[in-house]
Amino acid sequence: MSRKPRGLNPEEERLWRKVAETATPLEKPQPKPRPGPKPQAAQTHPAPDRPAPYKPPAFRVGETARHVPPQHTPPAPPLRMDKKSFTRMKRGKSKPEARLDLHGMTAAAAHTALTSFLLRSHGEGLRLVLVITGKGRGKEDRGPIPERIGILRQQLPHWISIPPLNHIVLQVSEAHQRHGGSGAFYVYLTRRR
Repeated sequence: MSRKPRGLNPEEERLWRKVAETATPLEKPQPKPRPGPKPQAAQTHPAPDRPAPYKPPAFRVGETARHVPPQHTPPAPPLRMDKKSFTRMKRGKSKPEARLDLHGMTAAAAHTALTSFLLRSHGEGLRLVLVITGKGRGKEDRGPIPERIGILRQQLPHWISIPPLNHIVLQVSEAHQRHGGSGAFYVYLTRRR
């Protein structure tokens, strides 16, 4: 059961008009059609062709994007060692004299282990050592924001470029496939003085 609206009394109507005059419309008011005689079929004009309103096609985020695997290879440092030795090392023909595996370590623990290993290796007179960082674990759903994979792999070149290791390391290079490939690094140490 619905009630009929009661309507406005003259005082309310006057007050309403006063308020309505001060309001600014959001859109231009459309003129109200005046009721009049209905047009006959002969007098009707075809409505102008209006384009249909634009409806964007359905889509999913990232649907058309090309999958580009993230770059894991750090930029190659300038060559500071003998080119012939470097070529042998890169081809996996030089055998590392010692190795350190950092798998499963936190970044802080790995940094400490790397520093002590390289200082000890340099003190023993070793020249070529292998440091295994692993490639890092990737998530199933990477999402729209790229993430760096393999924190140890990303940090190793930085750790070697700062003291105390920057004085004893001559060259760092990604290992050959037989020594771990992109999950390991050759570290070529300076001669002991």
